[in-house]
This record gives sequence, structure tokens and C-alpha cells, in this order.
Amino acid sequence: MSDRAVDAREVALLDAMRAAGKEVLSYLAAPARLEIGRKGPQDFVSAADGAVERLLKERLLGAFPADDFLGEETGGSGSGSFGARLWVVDPIDGTANFVRLMPHFCISVAFLSEGEMTLGAILDPVRNELYFARRGRGATRNGAPVTVAPTRVMNEAMVEIGWSPRIENARYLALLGNVLTAGPSVRRGGSGALGLAYVADGRSDAYAELHINAWDCLAGLLLVREAGGRISPFLASGGLAHGGPILAATPGIADAMSDLTGIPLEAG
Repeated sequence: MSDRAVDAREVALLDAMRAAGKEVLSYLAAPARLEIGRKGPQDFVSAADGAVERLLKERLLGAFPADDFLGEETGGSGSGSFGARLWVVDPIDGTANFVRLMPHFCISVAFLSEGEMTLGAILDPVRNELYFARRGRGATRNGAPVTVAPTRVMNEAMVEIGWSPRIENARYLALLGNVLTAGPSVRRGGSGALGLAYVADGRSDAYAELHINAWDCLAGLLLVREAGGRISPFLASGGLAHGGPILAATPGIADAMSDLTGIPLEAG
């Protein structure tokens, strides 16, 4: 894809993210509108999820009707299959926090060109923090460059471990035990996308999860890579269609985290 074509999508993406952020905040200001439901155990959905995804879909496919779209709530659309140009959208990542009015959730959108992560944006509308990355051009928060932390010692690290009901508790607890034994402080915020953004921004040193869907992580993985971190080969291992494990970390502890979690890293 030409730089000019990517430029146009970058502008459209950032405009759409700002509009989506306002839509989310309108629901947060009127909780009675949320119409909370469940898709499965600990898997919540609200009216805001659907409204924000519709907004993003209308804006992005309205500007680029030949592109494809994969959303958490509505699935695939566009040409009917994953083509050369694909938007991958999570309208609200951290819905369980959102519906409890806990201010730790975000909007996450990635754009893939020829199967490569090309654009990624994550917006925390409450804190008004917009993370953005473009392949080969670095990562930013509200326009200012961000980089991963310089941490090199595990017992000085702060890491996040995500949880998924798709994985049996024994595997999750074993992974958690391995990591805790190595000495870092471990937390779980309930939003994988924000967890990845925080690795890119040096607020956290690693994020790992045994199973995550593409809409939750693609934008964040690009952010971490562009901020100088190391990531697992999510797309190469079939993550777009089926989800899978992810690891993103600052280089100083990336190999150690890979050994502890059993999640491989991209070469390099």
C-alpha cells in the first residue's frame, strides 16, 4: 500500500477515534442507557459497545468501502472475507470495568495491510490519552513519542498477566506462579489493550496472556513494537482467526518473560 493511502487511513482513524471517545463518554454520563448483558461467563456487553462499533464501522468503511472490517460485536463485513486491507476493532476493551463505572477501559482499532500491522490506535477517553502507532514510524501518546522502559532486572519489574475463561485455571495459576517466583510485581487491570499500551509507554514492563482475541491486542502489539519493545508472533500463529497467546515486553526482560510464560517472541 502506498504511503498516501496509509496517510488517508491514518487521518480517518484518528478522527474516528475522537468521535468514538465522545460517544463512550456520553454513555458513561448516563449509566441508565447502558443496557448491560452477558455473552458468557465474565464476558459483558453494553449498548455502548454496539453504538461505538457502529460509529467506527460507518466512518471507516464510509471512507474506504473496499476495506474489510472485523469487530468484536458484529464480526466480519466488507467484502465478506479478510482481504488485503482490514480494520480490526474493539469498541470497548474492558467492558467489565466500564459497566461498573471503573475508569480503566479503552477503544482499540488496528489496520492491517497485506497481513501486516500498519496502524494502531488505543484511546482511553476518561484520561484523554490517545496512543497511536504507524509501522516504521514509532509510537506516540497524544502526539508525543513514547518508548518502553529500560528495566532489566525481574525483581524491579512491574508486569501484567491477563486472564481468559478460555484457558483452564490450572494453566493460568501455573503461569502466575512462575512469574511471581521470578520477583516482579504482578497486576491485572482488566483491559489487555490498555495493558499493552502501558508497556509501550514504559508504565509497565510486560504484558502476557494465554489467550486473547485479535481485536483486543493488534493495536497494542504494534504500539509496543514501535516503542522499542519485543512481541510474540500473534498473527503468524493464526491469531487473527482464532486468537491465541501474546507476550509484549521491554527488551531487558523479554527473554526471561518468554521462558517463564512459555510464549515465544518474534525473532530479532
